[in-house]
Amino acid sequence: MAGGEAGRASARKRADARRNEQILLDAAAATFVVSGVDAPVREIAARAGVGVGTIYRHFPTRADLIVAVYRHQVDACVEAGPKLLETSATPFAALSRWVDLFVDFLVTKHGLAAVLHSDNESFGALHAYFVDRLFPVCDRLLAAAAEADGIRPDVQAHELMRGIGNLCIGVDHDLRYNARRMVDLLIAGLRAPLPAG
Repeated sequence: MAGGEAGRASARKRADARRNEQILLDAAAATFVVSGVDAPVREIAARAGVGVGTIYRHFPTRADLIVAVYRHQVDACVEAGPKLLETSATPFAALSRWVDLFVDFLVTKHGLAAVLHSDNESFGALHAYFVDRLFPVCDRLLAAAAEADGIRPDVQAHELMRGIGNLCIGVDHDLRYNARRMVDLLIAGLRAPLPAG
């Protein structure tokens, strides 16, 4: 096989491996929503349409899988921000759609909070990863919406994301509680006029 063909074959294998890993991560994230982070690996494998051994080849431990899902979800939110700004009718619409994705991410973390506070050193850097990657995207969306749509300019990404996180806390314990509705009310409140004074 010529060098060029070998290089193309190698690139195809890497692309296939990345695509397969994305399928596994999407399946794990969807399973976590339904069954939590302690879901059996066979349930994730069935959703992904692969054998259990395939999961373990990519993610030798459950901690590896949880970290990868968390990073995958963060990265998806990060990549969505600029795309939504380009494709949405207004920056406020982009912000609202991005917040929906962020809420989905928080729901996908179903059971992850307790794991993240465990003694497993694999989870130590995840909070910093979350902050470093997501806050700048949220800040950019807020700034664009403040400039174009007149939302309150004094809201910071940290405040908004913390507020959304707090509104999503009750989702596991009360079936009557609709976190998404409460978040929608919060986002609608960004359009409220600043108090006189």
